[in-house]
This record gives sequence, structure tokens and C-alpha cells, in this order.
Amino acid sequence: MIANELKGEYRGLAESRYAKFLLGKLLVHGDKEIRDIVVPEFYGHVRRLIKHPEASWILDDIYRGVATPSQKAIILREWYGAEFAIFKAGGKGPVSGELKTILKDHPEKRKPIMHALHDLINLLVQKKTTGFTMLHDAMLQYFLNVPPGSEEMTEFLELLKGDEEGDLLKNLAFTKSGARLVCLALAYGTAKDRKQILRVYKNTFEALASDANGHQVILAAYDVIDDTVLTSKSIFPELLGKTPDADPNRTQTLLNSIIDLNARIPLIYPFAGKSKAILRHEDLDLLDEIHNVRSTTSKKDPATRRKELLAHLSPPLLALIECNAEALVQSSFGCQFITEVMLSATGDRDPAIHAIVALTQTGKPEIEQALEAAPAGRMLKTLVQGGRFNPKTRRVELAEPPLMFHDRLFASLMARDRVLEWAVSGNSFVVVGLLEAEG
Repeated sequence: MIANELKGEYRGLAESRYAKFLLGKLLVHGDKEIRDIVVPEFYGHVRRLIKHPEASWILDDIYRGVATPSQKAIILREWYGAEFAIFKAGGKGPVSGELKTILKDHPEKRKPIMHALHDLINLLVQKKTTGFTMLHDAMLQYFLNVPPGSEEMTEFLELLKGDEEGDLLKNLAFTKSGARLVCLALAYGTAKDRKQILRVYKNTFEALASDANGHQVILAAYDVIDDTVLTSKSIFPELLGKTPDADPNRTQTLLNSIIDLNARIPLIYPFAGKSKAILRHEDLDLLDEIHNVRSTTSKKDPATRRKELLAHLSPPLLALIECNAEALVQSSFGCQFITEVMLSATGDRDPAIHAIVALTQTGKPEIEQALEAAPAGRMLKTLVQGGRFNPKTRRVELAEPPLMFHDRLFASLMARDRVLEWAVSGNSFVVVGLLEAEG
């Protein structure tokens, strides 16, 4: 009832310093009918309202959290010029906000559209209002439609780096479109561009790692920056701490990261690679896109880059497993972490192997229960087999150098006469793995 009474006034409410909060409450607590009354009142006024000190925030809230995909497309199209604010999209199909589609249908309008879009983006960047999701979507659309290596792309990369405080790049990293834009900027940029972008995120990598979008920026940095010393010195100290085994608080923070859905990914990715077990479909698609670009913009062989990153990352994580095997084995993500690190780490793995085998000798009820659970069973069987099972070849691809975990585990079980006990327990498949293990 209130919504109907205010019909026709919503744009004015959005521009009011206090009335905008009433509008926000209506949208948060309202239903689809209220949404469909409110949102269309902003059509044709997006370019003006996004510059307004009050209305811009409520407009972006509507775009981000309330509008349907079709409504979002209509709003985003207005960024492409006054024509899209005045004339509605033609055709009977769904409205598209994809700039590529519009330019394909109207290639003759490319210059005015790109000019209008760039001008509005630049205006908001210069005003330091860079937290809008709508702005991030518009910036991505612009970047996706400039030719690689062109003057337009170079100028846009300079725009990204030009914010002295770095707020633009930091804000971008925490939205879906913004993170993709930063990843592509890293992929297409020069070595100097990448170094400058990476510098902006100093003291922010831990927050990036735990974010659903931000962690993608770290993965992109791993995969496109040729200077692995720069990558390691910039990122790893913030994710790991200088000595994770020496500082109890830092160690606990790291253990919490390992069992976090997002924060674990930057720690495991260098070991596991593009594994569906740790990466979402969105991550995999973005990495495919980055790798296609990387083939033309990065000089270093990907295998060499990964090997160099592992050389920096392996020692502290092996030390973490050695000192915290009991804590790690009690969670599914912890078991997965142990598996991936042990199979791909470089350096001395023996102390970590000893710590994992020692779990079978603790006699602690909580550890015994954890070892009989499915996650620990999969971990032990994989380590016993000495590598990952490849479903395509239907063979186990052994780690290099050989892990030889099966010898240590078998000796431990025999010493305590527990082989038969394990064979008739939840660990029976581990015993089968001992029989099948090569070597």
C-alpha cells in the first residue's frame, strides 16, 4: 500500500539524504511487485543518478541486490550512451547488457558507445567513487571490447593503475566482474604493469584469499607473473607469516585458512593445479581465459613457473603438516590439504611423512575416529598409492620423487600388530592400497 502511494516519487526519494533509507527498506522488505514498481522509475536516468552523491549508492544497491537480470541489463545499457537511456532495446528476446552483443549488431556505433562509456567510467574514478558494482561491470564490458595491445587498452590499464591510493584496484578485486577485470589486466599487462598492480595489494592478500572473488586475483598472479621471486615475496609472507611454525597465533590463523572454503585455494592451487576438487566452475573458466592470454604475454614456461613457486611455498607448508598433523587430519579440507601438499611439494618430505604415520600410534580416541572417517581414508589411500588416480588412463600417476609412504605406514602398522584390525575397519581400502602400492 505504501509502495503504491509513493509511485512516481522513488527517483526523488533516492536523491534525498534521508528519504533514500525509506526506499532501501521498501526494497529489502518488499516483494517482487514492489521491486517491479520501483526499479523502472530509474530507467532513463542512470547516467545522471550514478553521479549524484546520494542517489548513486541506492541505485547501485538496487542494481546489485534487487534488480532482475533483465532489469540489470537495462540499467547497464544506459552506461553506453544517451541513446540507450532514451530508446528501449528492440526485439522480442531478452534484453542484453553485453556490450559485445550490442557492438556486433551495431558496429557503426562502436566509437560513440566506447567514448560515452569511457567518459563515465573516468568521471567516477576521478571522483574516487569506485566501490559501485555497476561501475565494475561497466569497466569489464569496456575492457573486453578493446583490442589487445591497442592504445585503448594501454590507456585503460593506466587508468586502473593511476589511482595513487589504490582504492580502485582494491575495490575491484572483491566483486565478480572486478576480480575478472584485475585478472585480465594482470594477464594482458607488461611486467611493469603486473608489478605495479601487485604492489597495490600489499597488506591485502590475506583478505583477498578469503574472499569468493578476491582469491582469483592471487591465482592470476601465480599464473602470469614471470618473476616468481616477486610473487613469493609479495604474497606468501601475508598468507603464511614468516615462520608459521614458530608463532602459535599465526599457526592457528593458517590452520583456519586451510579449512576455509576460499582461503584454502591460494594455498593448495600451486600444488593441485586446476583441480575440480578445489576450484569452482567460475575459477576454472577464468583460469582458462587467463591461460589463453598468458600464452602470448608471458615468457616463462608454466611448468617452470609452478616449480619455482613450489620451491618457495613447500618448506613452510611441510613444516606446518609436521607440527599440526593431528589438527589437520580431523577435517575434510585438512586431509585434502595434506594430500595435495605431500604429492607435489619439493624438498624434504620425510618429517611430514613421519608425522602423518605417527597418527596411527597416538591412541587418542579423536584421532582414531578421524582416521576411520572417509576424508582421512581417501588421504591415506592416495598417499599409500603414491600419486593421484587419473580417470582417463585409469592409472595412478606417481609423484616425483616417489613418496614411499606405504613403506612407512606398513612398518608402523606391523610394529603394533594392527594390519588385521585396519583390514576389517573403515580403513580396509587403505590396506588394499598397501597391497597394490608400487615399489
